[in-house]
Formats: sequence, structure tokens, C-alpha cells
Amino acid sequence: MPEQQEISLSILKKRWLKFKTLKRGYYSFIILIILYTLSWFLPMLINNRALIVSYEGELYLPAISGYYPGSEFGQDVPGEAIYRDLKESWEQFESDNWLLMPPYPYSPFEDITVKGNKMYEAPSSTHWLGTDNTGRDVFARLCYAFNISISFALVLTILNYIIGVLVGGSMGYFGGKFDLFFQRIIEIWSSLPMLFVIIIISSIIRPSFFLLIFIYTIVNWIGMTYLMRAEFYREKSKDYVAAALSMGQTNFKVMFKHILPNSLVPIITYFPFSVVGGISALVGLDYLGFGMPPPTPSWGQMLDVGLQNISKWWMVFAPVSAQFVTLIMVVFIGEAVREAFDPKVYSRLR
Repeated sequence: MPEQQEISLSILKKRWLKFKTLKRGYYSFIILIILYTLSWFLPMLINNRALIVSYEGELYLPAISGYYPGSEFGQDVPGEAIYRDLKESWEQFESDNWLLMPPYPYSPFEDITVKGNKMYEAPSSTHWLGTDNTGRDVFARLCYAFNISISFALVLTILNYIIGVLVGGSMGYFGGKFDLFFQRIIEIWSSLPMLFVIIIISSIIRPSFFLLIFIYTIVNWIGMTYLMRAEFYREKSKDYVAAALSMGQTNFKVMFKHILPNSLVPIITYFPFSVVGGISALVGLDYLGFGMPPPTPSWGQMLDVGLQNISKWWMVFAPVSAQFVTLIMVVFIGEAVREAFDPKVYSRLR
């Protein structure tokens, strides 16, 4: 009976069960999913703006609504209200007004212009990973940079996959002159000096998240194109493709309804390693000064500042450790996925 149940499982179910047995990759996947999900709620968890303010019978939501001047809550400070001081003063004088701060009440953007912030403050119970050269909290910037890095890598990888699958699949399916024409275009396009292109564009236009995505997508789709070309070349010669064409299926349906589902192994197994490349690319650009514009939180920018102040060990330790742990978890996931999708595991010859 157990053997019959095992045979009835689909190949994808077997691969998922195999992936779950690879504990290092499976637990890394769970941890990374949880951390990335939490990173979208950082304004509620790590922020210098209060979640809720009750002032003279009215409720305010600064973390959601945004900027409120100090005068709005009777605070004599220029610019935005300093909610940490406001909470302390209300508690000290036992005021009826109250506010609720996030668990970690510091923003990645507030610097020495905010009362109480100091440059190069060592790690403490107040600032868990200290402050940088402008008095900004390192832990807060580290967490926000995590979301930016992962989002950048995911968006870049998905766009590269879409273009790579469309172009590479068409090259492999149609072949002939169509294939030769696009091969020549790819050869010319791949010779583009990527770093010089980024430097030139960054000197003309202020770089942004989507501009960097666009620049990297220009050439990064080529690797997936060759993989999909080979897969479609192999699959199109099989009997099920001939049967689909003889039944009157259109080329589009044959390509994406029949061939593509049978060509998913390189797409899925290559995905985690492509994410690693995307994270490393953004960190490298930020370190060189051609990445996200300041004061955007970035591991590369934090590393650059840390190496310029090498005696402040926490400024180097924090971004290096965060990048190392994130990349090693993604690599563990990639190894587990590759092993789970290994065709030899389910081969009848074994």
C-alpha cells in the first residue's frame, strides 16, 4: 500500500518532499521567507515615528500618515516631532496624552541633526549595532537594506527570466535563420562593457532602483536565453510536440503549454544562484558609488563607509555579516533545489 501511494505522487510533489529532507536548504528557505516578509513591515517595527499618538483626545498615525511638525503636539522643536522625547516628557509629567513607539524606535534616515544622535557611537542597548559617520543607526539601515537588496535581486531575476524564456524559447523552437539572426544580435549585445555603461548613465541621470534594474536587465537576460534555447531545441524533437502540432495547436500553445512545463528544471535550479548574482551586483555598485542614491540604506554604501573608518569595527562587521548570512542561505537553497530536481534521483535505471 505505501508503494502504491508513492507511485501515485506527482513528480513535483516528489521533488518538494525531497527538498524538505535537505534540512540545510529547507530551513534556509523558511528563514529567508519569514525575514523577507517581515521586512515589508519595517515601518511598523523599526522607525522613529510613533505608531499611534493620542493627543488631546485625538488619534494620529504618524508611521502611516507621515510627517507631523512638533508644534502639532505642543513640542517646541524645528521640523518634525521627535516622538521619543515626546513620549519621555509625557511619561515624566504623567500626562493624559500617550503614544506607542515601534519596538526599535530609530529610523535609517535620522542623523546627527536629530537630538540625541551621535557619530560613531559603539553598539549598546540603545543602538544595537552602533551609529555610522553621520549618526544614523546601523541596525536600522541594515534591516532596510535587506529588503532593498532582496527586492532588487528578485525583480532583476524575474525580468531576466521573462526575456530569456521568450527569446531563448523562440530561438530553440523556430531555429534556422531566426536562430542565427538572434545569435548574432546576442553576440554583439553581450560585448557591451556593463560597468562603463552604468558609470556613463549614472553620471548623466541620478540612479534609482528601477533605473538600475533596467540597466542590468539590458545584458543579464542573455545567460537564461542560451539555457532555454538548448531546452527548446531538445524538447521540440519529441513525439508529444509532433502530436500537438498534428492536432492543430498553435506555435504559441506548443511552446508555452507543452514544451515550457518540460523545460522548468534549469529555470528553477538556476533561480537562487541568479538571486545571489543580483544581490552581489547591487552591493558592488553601491560600494563603488554608482548604485542607489544616498541616503538610501545599502549594504555596499555601509561597507564603503566602514572601510573608510576601519577602526569602528561594527561598521564593517554589520554589512559583511548580513551579506554573508543572506548569500549563504540563498546558496543553501540553490543546492537543495538542484539536488531535489536531479533527474537521476527518479531515474528508472537506478
